[in-house]
Amino acid sequence: MKTLALLLPAALLMLLMYKTDAKMEIITTTHDIRVGTEILLLCKAGGEGEITWQKDGEDIDEENVKKMDETSSKLTITQATMEDAGVYSCHCEFDNGHADQIMTQLYIFDGPSFGQTKNYHEFLEGTVGMVSCLVTGQPAVDVIWLRDTKPISSKAGGRLQQMPDNSLFIEKVRREDAGTYTCQGQIRGRGIYSNLSVSVVINVSPKVQLKEGEKKVLAGPETNVSLLCSVEGIPEPNITWTIPTTSDSSRHQFNSNRSQLIINSVTRSDYGEYVCTATNKIGESSGVIMLHVFEAPEVFVSTEQQSVSVGERVSVSCNVSGHPNPELHWINKHNGRALDTSSEHIYVSEGVLVIKDMLPSDGGLYSCMAVSTSGNASRDVAIHTEPGPPYYLSIASGPASVLFSLKTMPVNGGTPITGFVLQWKQDGDKEWKEISIPVSDPLVITNLKQYTSYTVRLAASNAVGVGPFSENKPVRTMGIREPDAPLLKRNDMKVERNTFYIPLQQVDQGASPLQNFYLRYRKDEDDAKWKEMQLSPTSDSISLQDLAFGSRYEVEVTAVNANGSSVPGTFNFTIGEEPKSRSMTKGSVVGIVIVIFLVVFLIVDATCCYKNHCGLLMSIAVKVFGQKVPGMKVLDEESSNGELKLKGISTPRGSLQMGVKKEAGELTEVTCDKASLTKHKYVQS
Repeated sequence: MKTLALLLPAALLMLLMYKTDAKMEIITTTHDIRVGTEILLLCKAGGEGEITWQKDGEDIDEENVKKMDETSSKLTITQATMEDAGVYSCHCEFDNGHADQIMTQLYIFDGPSFGQTKNYHEFLEGTVGMVSCLVTGQPAVDVIWLRDTKPISSKAGGRLQQMPDNSLFIEKVRREDAGTYTCQGQIRGRGIYSNLSVSVVINVSPKVQLKEGEKKVLAGPETNVSLLCSVEGIPEPNITWTIPTTSDSSRHQFNSNRSQLIINSVTRSDYGEYVCTATNKIGESSGVIMLHVFEAPEVFVSTEQQSVSVGERVSVSCNVSGHPNPELHWINKHNGRALDTSSEHIYVSEGVLVIKDMLPSDGGLYSCMAVSTSGNASRDVAIHTEPGPPYYLSIASGPASVLFSLKTMPVNGGTPITGFVLQWKQDGDKEWKEISIPVSDPLVITNLKQYTSYTVRLAASNAVGVGPFSENKPVRTMGIREPDAPLLKRNDMKVERNTFYIPLQQVDQGASPLQNFYLRYRKDEDDAKWKEMQLSPTSDSISLQDLAFGSRYEVEVTAVNANGSSVPGTFNFTIGEEPKSRSMTKGSVVGIVIVIFLVVFLIVDATCCYKNHCGLLMSIAVKVFGQKVPGMKVLDEESSNGELKLKGISTPRGSLQMGVKKEAGELTEVTCDKASLTKHKYVQS
């Protein structure tokens, strides 16, 4: 027993030592092995011994086992099958008599495999979409659908739903349903996955959307029109245009996808229907744009200016064009009236303006107008003829001259009157004599005989010719004489500072028109020189400026015509003294204050001198005249009552108010208590 007791601790110690050194390990790349792949297991015993392999408790053929060394062994299965799955154990009989084993489990799987599952599907918008996913594998395979890494629910009622047969259901397919979906198969219970990406394409039938089904433009070289055809559809539709055959394709431009058609320099030939067609594999769609091309009215006249004689027939044709076809109207621009076919003198016939018998009053501007919804246009025609005869004509005879006066100008015939023709003949003569005078000059015939009878008449002329003469007027000339003296309106004469103004009126200009007024003026002094100036014959006043203040002037005005000078009109006037400035400087104010002070001082001093015989004036008077001041009796004796009196002042004897003291009949001191400037002694005389 003692021996057993001694051997037991030693055996336990050896067992612990063997257990620590004989640690076993099976090394494999993975525990999940796909069918057909190689299986490799390496067993490390941790000590020398005999190593054997078992699967599910049964020995494995040694042909698949290879001893590596005294402490390890390798198990190899070339192509794994589903039967190779199980628990593999490595057993070791150590040389020290100890035995041990280690186990590991291998999983054999086949798949997941998607077989012939389609990975591309197309659906028409609005239809039901079903996407199948056929997954096989061993052991069993679980299937889920993913979109954007998020699982799709298998609960009933969803628009996107995974069906029990693992297919994907899409209710009423929308465009946003297009994209990539993932069918994922997983070996049940193991972390082995396989994914299949499935593309879903949503097809949309083409649809043409037009912003404008009708477009209106005005033809012209600067006009460009853009026709837009908005198209949608999946796949992207192809766009084609059907264009009117009359439109010139060289003026057409398209954008990259032909959804925009631009027509440059639009003409009338571009009018019509433009059909936009969109086509894809699903179908096609079309839209029609109606292009209305309007043309601005144009007016064409046979002439723009015509000069005819009075009494002739006038005919001017007018044609208009445009779209829509414009209306044609003739307008008399002189009075703004529209011409029609109702008049017999001036009328319109099939677009032709007709003036049957030209009159001076018919001359002027006429306008042919084209009026339509696309605009208006006009062209003016100037028709000119000779002026009409002068009316309201008066005649005044002068010394060897005749002056015509018109209250109103004659009708000008449509173009301005440029002058007048004046004719005259002496009684008994057969031939007329004439002169032409510009319209701006006086209508006067000169160099006639004095006191002689004539017949005169007048006619207006313009660019076309000379119009009819007025009625013959008898007249007798007068003798030659100078104009009357100018009439000066003295009552309206004005003098403001050094400016003089007086209205001027000419009573009778004599036998011929005034040429000018002659004016001269000077100061009313013997040696003053005359200043001269001429005034226009139309002057109605005389104005002289910058004259000398405080001076008297004399003026002479003479009217002058071709026959000589009138008697001078004379007048005199005076320019007052220059007004002094009312503004005062500080020195002026100080001076005035000093003067006022001196005046007040003198008044007070004089009052004191007169009443009290004191003050500055009294002192000066005594020094100049002595003790007796002329004109003043200083003291008078009043022996009857024993009082002393100042002139004008009665002072009782012994009075203290005036400060008078009498000693031995002598006034020794007179003091002015209000102005004690000086002291004086007076001796009673």
